[in-house]
Amino acid sequence: MASERPPIQPGDHKGYMEYALSLAEKSPPKPTNFRVGALVVDADTNTILATGFTLELEGNTHAEQCCFIKLASEHGVTEDELGSVLPQNSVLYTTMEPCNKRLSGNLPCADRILKLDGAIKTVCVGVLEPEKFVGQNLGRKRLEDAGIKVELVEGLEERILEVATAGHQD
Repeated sequence: MASERPPIQPGDHKGYMEYALSLAEKSPPKPTNFRVGALVVDADTNTILATGFTLELEGNTHAEQCCFIKLASEHGVTEDELGSVLPQNSVLYTTMEPCNKRLSGNLPCADRILKLDGAIKTVCVGVLEPEKFVGQNLGRKRLEDAGIKVELVEGLEERILEVATAGHQD
């Protein structure tokens, strides 16, 4: 996996967000979802633990969900047990604010993050979720209320939204 990406310096939030954006571009354009890329990084070792993008795995999977499914599989645990095996200074980078509501009935990404027992202390987002599908997204507020830092990484918003909405009808 490391060979697929350029070296990113520790704390280079924009560099990680650019890599997440390159993952989002792999997601198939559809009128019914946003194309999002995500990665989980061990901030202490500057190691990418998992990557994901919308619809990468079977089912109506979101980017963050794909990261967590892969990590759970790698560690031989359920997604509910993932918090016990993740490094305690894990950072989630996602091109779009984690969802708080899923129209598909799947568990929202904000809930998935909250179930990790504080292993993810920071979530870096490229843009807040547009109100197109579920109205106002309260994912950021729920994470912050739980003590998780949500940091907006600025400078890529236009590109992120262009990729995210490819395939949408206006």
